Amino acid sequence: METSIGGRAYMRGHEGEVLTCYLDPAGVPTIGTGATLRSRVAYEFFGGKLIPGVTKITKAQSDKLFRAMLKEEYEPPVRDGMPGANQHEFDAGVDCCYNMGPRSLNWNWAKLWRAGKKTQAATYLATHYHKANGKVLAGLVRRRRETAQILLHGIYPAHVMGEGVPRKRKHNAPDQPDPVVKEAQQILTKRGFNPGAIDGWMGQRTKSAVLAYQEAHPHLVNDGILGPATLAQLRRDAQAAGQIVKDTASKGAGGGLFAGVAAFFSGLPWGWIVAWIVLAVFVWAAWRYRDVFIRRFNSMRNKVVTV
Repeated sequence: METSIGGRAYMRGHEGEVLTCYLDPAGVPTIGTGATLRSRVAYEFFGGKLIPGVTKITKAQSDKLFRAMLKEEYEPPVRDGMPGANQHEFDAGVDCCYNMGPRSLNWNWAKLWRAGKKTQAATYLATHYHKANGKVLAGLVRRRRETAQILLHGIYPAHVMGEGVPRKRKHNAPDQPDPVVKEAQQILTKRGFNPGAIDGWMGQRTKSAVLAYQEAHPHLVNDGILGPATLAQLRRDAQAAGQIVKDTASKGAGGGLFAGVAAFFSGLPWGWIVAWIVLAVFVWAAWRYRDVFIRRFNSMRNKVVTV
């Protein structure tokens, strides 16, 4: 059994296809249809080296790599780990394997499926495995729910408007808000790029905000299209900003208590100790999210690396 046309379309819809390497929301170098060096096939294909903004492939190479990864790396474990699966169950298993790794076939959702508890397996899949670096990602929440529907009922999203499908400007408001556009609008607003109403409509105001955001990040193509690379950068900026605030608050508070005790016994001024701890926290945060800061520094220098 192989992944069906519908299954491959579903996976492409969520993974997208970017022909120049970029960093995903978790900071992992990614290219093509969600290929990373965690894949053995991709590792061999790129010689163990993926450089964001530098490594490029053609559409034909991307297609070839995607099919090779499925055939050699992600479909075989599903054949072994989901014996007796029909086509839609197989497709759901391959999506999980591709997105979370072959070891996911040993996790609870797959154990429940092999035990014949398919409803429980789908329910568990729909409500778990949606975090990256400890942070819940809206895109993964949607993907798990949709994959669970494929697993249980064979219901593939009719429009296949997953995370990887580029959002272009629409002249008329959609019947239903696009959750990906809505998420992007929220992040853009927090980053100081006004997309207008947060309504899930990729209208002119939102396109202009996306374009302004891209212009502030030289490694992004300035086309006003909300594609996988732009969406990944938005999420990474949002995660970096949130984590820096969180780490500063938690470590600063804990460090301040420790500093106070140390100052009491050593006679040193508290202010200096707390200041050094705060500085250390910011240095740590700057190192952890150095790619974000480097891009902004490059933007100030008008150094352009296209993705």
